[in-house]
Amino acid sequence: MAFSARTRFDVSRRDLHRMALAAALAPWMAKGGQAQSTAPRWQVNPFSLGVASGQPQPGSVVLWTRLLIHEADAAWRTPGPEVVCELFADEALRQPVRQWRLVADPRRGHSLHVLADGLQAGRPYWYRLVSGQAVSAVGRTRTSPALTEPVRRLRLALASCQHYEQGHFLAHRHMAAQDLDLVLFVGDYIYESSNKNFKIRAHESGMPYSLDEYRARHAHYKSDPDLQASHAAHPWLMTWDDHEVVNDYANDLDRHFTDAAVFLKRRAAAYQAYFEHMPGRIGPDAAQPSQMRIHDRMAWGTLADLWTLDCRQYRDHQACPDPMRGGGRVVMGCDALNDPSRSMLGAAQEQWLTAGLTQTQRRWKLLAQSTLMATSGLSTPLGRSAFTDGWDGYPQARARLLQTVADARLKDVVMLGGDVHANVAAQLRLQAGDERSPIVASELVTTSVSTRGMSKKLMAQIQGENPDLRHARSDERGYTQIDLRPDRLEAQFLTTPHPVSPHAALSVQARWAVRQGVAGVEPSP
Repeated sequence: MAFSARTRFDVSRRDLHRMALAAALAPWMAKGGQAQSTAPRWQVNPFSLGVASGQPQPGSVVLWTRLLIHEADAAWRTPGPEVVCELFADEALRQPVRQWRLVADPRRGHSLHVLADGLQAGRPYWYRLVSGQAVSAVGRTRTSPALTEPVRRLRLALASCQHYEQGHFLAHRHMAAQDLDLVLFVGDYIYESSNKNFKIRAHESGMPYSLDEYRARHAHYKSDPDLQASHAAHPWLMTWDDHEVVNDYANDLDRHFTDAAVFLKRRAAAYQAYFEHMPGRIGPDAAQPSQMRIHDRMAWGTLADLWTLDCRQYRDHQACPDPMRGGGRVVMGCDALNDPSRSMLGAAQEQWLTAGLTQTQRRWKLLAQSTLMATSGLSTPLGRSAFTDGWDGYPQARARLLQTVADARLKDVVMLGGDVHANVAAQLRLQAGDERSPIVASELVTTSVSTRGMSKKLMAQIQGENPDLRHARSDERGYTQIDLRPDRLEAQFLTTPHPVSPHAALSVQARWAVRQGVAGVEPSP
């Protein structure tokens, strides 16, 4: 009876939370009606960017597309063409469920975000979009299980860091063919930058700064057929890192110490373009367009709670910066690192996460965020090194989070990350590297989809000096499959050598597991 009472309170609290977000949802979600009376006659297919779905809830999911309108069809750009979104209960599209008549607003880049609600929990659906004689690809999505359902399994793909120029998106081709419940993408969906030394295919243009330029970069990535297939096959959960805006940005500061007001205009453009190309529920704040909430919490029945965290928008600036160039750097003897007021997540997000962690009744607690949490510093004659853009640059914030886990006696906490272009399986202790300190959580970090990693020699040195890194390899690209059950989490690092060629194949680099009730990773046969 106690469990049922807590569950009823949990459902009510979540419903209130969703209602509180309705005002933020309203300006971005597509509405029916107001459609043109004349259906477009397209010269070029406007659905060339594919379809996607995301952020599933027990009774809803977001459906997405963005119309890319060719010059031959420029007459349909304003005020915006009519689009019909159709949802079906079967793959053959013979059992219609709902239909929405929409207008693709040019002010939003002709993107559409349909909140498909009133659905059954824990089941698949199929969808497509139609405009005139043009028909999109068919996407498959699913709702999450009911909050009280004793789910026995969650299968997800963990991915990050897909530099278009540095390799092909084989990982997404592989994901599209798998039987998964979710794709969890933890940052660097696009890259704003280029490096001629590692280029095997080219971006469409140079560095983006404006809304139109960020839109073009996202559209270029979305034109990749393997990425389209991954989006069409599974619902996604997303968070971001830095390259969705610019490398190593922290809150309102970039590496060039650009005036904050100027930089925030660029960040607003990047955030809007990001939302216009993602199946998300909430877009930029209408009153403050440089702000956009992306952190969220999703339940998978009674099996797991999954948090997606934002490590960029609210963080303190990097400590001990180089006066000639901002962003992250390797430092020794930086006293500012010990300042307890410094935060990676920002005070409000920290409080929100702490409340959720200490109140959840679900078995597994998965924290998806953009980078490596375990320490990776090296010993030097000047002291131990710390990279200021990662969690080593915010050690007091990391300590607070792990102390929360320890004080609440939480079991089955697993950090999921990306960013470092390496597969990592690690123990998280209250005192990193001290075998006398208890392990309080486990960590799995996925390698990049395509972006090059650090040298094998440096990676080996880092692992050698940080024994909590049980597995660490930076020489291969791919993604991680996670199979979560009540008694065990199994992770497979699926990889191929760098750079990823168009005809490469993935193989299992390593398997790691976390046993229910036992903090820490262990090799899996």
